[in-house]
Amino acid sequence: MSPVTYLVRNPGKTVPLTAVILLAVLLIAGVVAIMDSIPYSIRTIYGYSRLLLFAGPRGESSLTDDIVRRFRDQREVPVERIAVVRAAPTIVRSIVGKWPFAIIGFSQDDLRYALRRMGSTGLQGRLPAPGAAEAVVSEPVARNRGLRIGSVLMSPDDTDNFSPFPVKVVGIAQSREWFMFSDIDYIRGNHFPPIDVVLVFAPTPADQERLGAWARREFRGERVQVLGFYEVERDAKEMFKILYAILNVVIAILVSVIALMVAMLMNIHQAQRLVEFGLLQALGHTRRRLLLRSLTEASVLVLLGWVLGVALSLGLLAVFKRVLLDPQAFAMQLWNPQAVAYTVSVPAVVLAVAWATVIWRFRRFDPVGIVERRLV
Repeated sequence: MSPVTYLVRNPGKTVPLTAVILLAVLLIAGVVAIMDSIPYSIRTIYGYSRLLLFAGPRGESSLTDDIVRRFRDQREVPVERIAVVRAAPTIVRSIVGKWPFAIIGFSQDDLRYALRRMGSTGLQGRLPAPGAAEAVVSEPVARNRGLRIGSVLMSPDDTDNFSPFPVKVVGIAQSREWFMFSDIDYIRGNHFPPIDVVLVFAPTPADQERLGAWARREFRGERVQVLGFYEVERDAKEMFKILYAILNVVIAILVSVIALMVAMLMNIHQAQRLVEFGLLQALGHTRRRLLLRSLTEASVLVLLGWVLGVALSLGLLAVFKRVLLDPQAFAMQLWNPQAVAYTVSVPAVVLAVAWATVIWRFRRFDPVGIVERRLV
């Protein structure tokens, strides 16, 4: 008789074991995916940094021209465009609360180029007029901040998004990147500090990475700040290192508790089947065959619980993302390899404990005694 036959014909005994594993996998996958959505959301917010390189003076405005010259003169990486811009601080909302952002003021020509570079496929409204207190934002920023055409992006009364004049949204760009763009003359005339910074664009993503590596070497130790996606990735990893260390401890405790519970359930399950195994061996089944059958049954239960747990977690996370995250433009990976990798510890440990329980039980197995009803 196939090991699967017993599992199918005895749901009252097999379903509880499978359910325990399923719930453990669901819990771990859900917790890890939600926790991982925090750094993932931060990387998404600053994802535009993959498409450009920021280089700005540290408190000395006269250095801007020198920065532009050195980027133009270098021959290591091709440069497609160098834009001198002015930025002002703003705030967006992240999963962990308010998060610093910036509105960037471009010249009219550079603004059109920046929109194309950000992958904008359309524009609702228009571009900011020269010198006007106006802005164009991307669709994710509009959702995140609850903005529409005519909404106030910055104002004198908003301490998080201060501007001496109300800055109205006149355009919403269809792009997956997060950005707020305005006209450089308005930012220069109304925002501190009075320092222009440089945005450098390379032709391809690979060139953009090489350009960032060159700039970090070139300006090391100088009064120049260089920021790119490399810094975003590095800071995100450093920021959440302790968080993931705590998460590892919690999951280790959870897996240990689940393994102990499964071991007890498996022991009870095997004890209830001693008479069955005794009769089967008395009918000619070898101990090796019975042991192999029991190990196969345990493996099927564990793997089935893991697969169902992963599938159920994906479904629940999809609902969680659609209902709670998408309206705020928060990002989360539904298929998260890291979350799935964490759940592998559950079937691995549980399977090891289950096998050990079965082997220990068969090591002291006495079919004659069982048949004679001395051991029940």
